[in-house]
Amino acid sequence: MKDQILEKATDMFLTHGFKSVTMDDIASEMGISKKTIYQHFSNKDTLVKATTLNLFEKISCGIDEIILADKNPIEELFAIKDFVMKNLKDESASPIYQLQKYYPKVHKSLMIKQFDKMGSCVIDNLEKGIQLGLFRKELNKELTARFYFAGMTSIKDADLFNPEQFSSKEVQVNYLEYHLRAICTPKGTEYLTKIITNN
Repeated sequence: MKDQILEKATDMFLTHGFKSVTMDDIASEMGISKKTIYQHFSNKDTLVKATTLNLFEKISCGIDEIILADKNPIEELFAIKDFVMKNLKDESASPIYQLQKYYPKVHKSLMIKQFDKMGSCVIDNLEKGIQLGLFRKELNKELTARFYFAGMTSIKDADLFNPEQFSSKEVQVNYLEYHLRAICTPKGTEYLTKIITNN
């Protein structure tokens, strides 16, 4: 039952936002009593923390699988973007922004985990791209990885990127292109243009 609650809560939080969904909503949707939820999660904060951790683990495993497929590093970044967006339901309800606003401790903890995960992945991706002549060899990899992470974090700010004005998909695609055009060699830019044209 605990896993079912976790799955349903994750789905509802991503669809409607962490603030908007109540424990009553989850109980009603599942056809169980609120008391049943409280047997597994003492309060909403605990449930929010558990869902974000669960989602983080799921996305991390998926990213690891994409990396193991040993794709071209530019293609790899697009595949990761698509996978993350699919698992975050295109972030139509700005769940990360709501998490930051209403559950700052959980959000901060998630950011630390994400940076640890993403930092090493981005550096590996950069190294692979440099070796293949797709990314500029003089790049400061540590700094570039931080720029990328900072950008990925800020584009989730619904005040800056109003979802009614810019769709999450549009923002993500444009940001990834922005990042890649800054680090690609002419060979890399040519490959990037092919991917964008085919998509």
